[in-house]
Amino acid sequence: MSLSAADIQEIMRLVEASGFDELLLETAGTKLTLRRGGAISAAPLAAPAAAPVAAAAPAQAPAGVVVPVPVVAAVVADGTPVESPMLGTFYRAPKPGAAAFVEVGSVVEADTVIGIVEVMKLMNTVRAGLRGTVTALVARDGALVEYGETLIYVAVAE
Repeated sequence: MSLSAADIQEIMRLVEASGFDELLLETAGTKLTLRRGGAISAAPLAAPAAAPVAAAAPAQAPAGVVVPVPVVAAVVADGTPVESPMLGTFYRAPKPGAAAFVEVGSVVEADTVIGIVEVMKLMNTVRAGLRGTVTALVARDGALVEYGETLIYVAVAE
């Protein structure tokens, strides 16, 4: 099931009329997030590798709601995904301004730290868990990541 611009507009109207401050809706293949007085975003859960996907914005937004037209780029990557072990804020470097733990082309071992996930001011290191070469960086520095969300892709060494 995909959401049309009219569907999103109706959902926005219902949220605006309700007492909710935020709505997260996941249907087969689509994730929709609405925040009162904030932004709206709609993105495919599994982006096809062939072409980028753009979400449609409603023609008229209710007053006070900013409706950006998000451009969701498909990540075309070879390799095995390394997923986030928990929900939190992902950092690619040990501190602001420092070099990233890994970049595209970096060779990693199973115990190589690829990033940090901060949860309630606790810094948790994330290790590659496999041996190979980094082929793509998916999660942005400082981005909120969910459990199981892909952080990087690694081409596994034979």
